[in-house]
Amino acid sequence: MFKYALRRLLIALPVLFIAITFAFFVLRLAPGGPFDGERPMHPEVKANLKKHYNLDKPLVVQYGIYMKNVFRGDLGPSFVDRTYTVNEKIKQGLPFSLTLGGMALLTAIFIGTTSGIIGAFRQNTRVDYIIAFIVLFGIVIPNFIMAPLMQEYLAKPLNALASKIFDKNMIVLAMSGWGDPVKWKNITFTHLFLPVIVLAFPHIARISRLMRASTIEILGTNYIRTARAKGIGERLTIIRHALKPAFIPVLSYLGPATGYMLTGSLVVETIFGLPGVGSFFIEASLNRDYGVVLGMVIFYVILITSLNLIVDILYAYLDPKVRVK
Repeated sequence: MFKYALRRLLIALPVLFIAITFAFFVLRLAPGGPFDGERPMHPEVKANLKKHYNLDKPLVVQYGIYMKNVFRGDLGPSFVDRTYTVNEKIKQGLPFSLTLGGMALLTAIFIGTTSGIIGAFRQNTRVDYIIAFIVLFGIVIPNFIMAPLMQEYLAKPLNALASKIFDKNMIVLAMSGWGDPVKWKNITFTHLFLPVIVLAFPHIARISRLMRASTIEILGTNYIRTARAKGIGERLTIIRHALKPAFIPVLSYLGPATGYMLTGSLVVETIFGLPGVGSFFIEASLNRDYGVVLGMVIFYVILITSLNLIVDILYAYLDPKVRVK
């Protein structure tokens, strides 16, 4: 198992290096810059800023300086919001994104696997068709459409009903925002429900489809029929013999999906006005803030690579046939 993990790590490191290099040169070679705003800047001030951030040096020299800082764990300054470094930006937004993504991940795994198993055992019944319809709806409708639909047709009616019955200012589901924008620990179900459901819904649908197809395939294998022939109860047969191999395709999907959910969807954070790393990434991209964009790219790549490595190790644990001998 250790050799397998080391082999996967050695494969992941060059991918990380290539991704950082590609992102650096694409950003620097693109037209425009962090100091090219709507309001023209004085040439002397602009030249001093470029000198301060080493933007006046040749591109290869800039790359060498940046990579040296990255290896020391310093992702550099923000060129637009000069009161924060990139490390501080990530530290500020990460708790919000991890809370949102973690809740969405747990929701997607629980609902997706449960509905997939139910659909497999109720194959070609009314229950299976209802689950298939909901799954198809989740795959087809993108989250930037799902979010305003849930705000308009779920949050608004519930808030209006609660205001009439209980209190005029009562809010059951918050349309946007995070409550206290500084203290992420003060979040409530009111602020979490809509963004968590919108972020998790497409993954619930995909996990459900994978789990259903995998469970149906596993239930038709010889060792499941043998377990049933021995008189083992249906519940024990599922728990002991079917769930573990049926979960393998879901596990392979959870690597990139977990990275996507834990860092927070860019669209979901923007629509709901959440102060996570995704919203910082969009803001920095619009402002051509090289430092923040590169820092976020590095953060995303490291996280997704790490999660894929963990998934590969877990995959080898569940299926010993893929291990390196």
